[in-house]
Amino acid sequence: MFAKNLKITIAHLYPKLLNIYGDRGNIITLANRCKWRNIEVSLDYINTGDTIDANKYDIYFIGGGQDEQQILVANELQNQKEILHRAADANAVFLAICGGYQLLGHYYQPHNAERLNGIGILNAYTIAGNKRFIGNVTAKLLQNNTCNKPETLVGFENHSGLTYLKEGTKPIATVITGNGNNGEDKTEGARYKNVFGTYLHGSLLPKNPHFADYLISLALEKRYGEKIELQSLDDSLELAAHNSLVNKKY
Repeated sequence: MFAKNLKITIAHLYPKLLNIYGDRGNIITLANRCKWRNIEVSLDYINTGDTIDANKYDIYFIGGGQDEQQILVANELQNQKEILHRAADANAVFLAICGGYQLLGHYYQPHNAERLNGIGILNAYTIAGNKRFIGNVTAKLLQNNTCNKPETLVGFENHSGLTYLKEGTKPIATVITGNGNNGEDKTEGARYKNVFGTYLHGSLLPKNPHFADYLISLALEKRYGEKIELQSLDDSLELAAHNSLVNKKY
């Protein structure tokens, strides 16, 4: 059904520390696609030392960053672990990119440094690989990870971490071009309930409007307790950008 006077609340986690390769563009895309439909958007920036209200937010976003910043955020997330688990269990939407994705798993193990503990919302773990994956990615979305066509995700990966998914956490997509989670099993990203992690930078959502709308739909369903049909938008430019990158050489 269509509905009026809708609202979505978004928490951008640690934007001063994790905001690399244009990841902030994902927040801009979510906010704009809501505003173009007259959906009110409330956006809060959560920084170190802040307390998160698990009952307030419909969408949580966390980006990627350098090692030093990732360590700082990992320590901070331990203080928020219980709160964020409650939010995930209440079907809040999470989108985590690269380093943020790794921190939603159980841990990241570097080559010659101490293990970096995650918060374990995703049943996954990451270990350092010997090769850095840098290039374009095209992946086919698995069923139930989008509400509109196209059936592909496009983005740009830049990581050496190898992420492996365990029971209860499913991939978002199957890699067509690129490496994805680990370069071995052809999986890209992870999902548990409405929690999504991915290695795709670029940023992801501006050129994947169908996936952005899926996240918005899930957030509205979480807030209002029913599926709400989104007003159609003219996505000709966004889809042209998407299509220009499908199967682009790695």
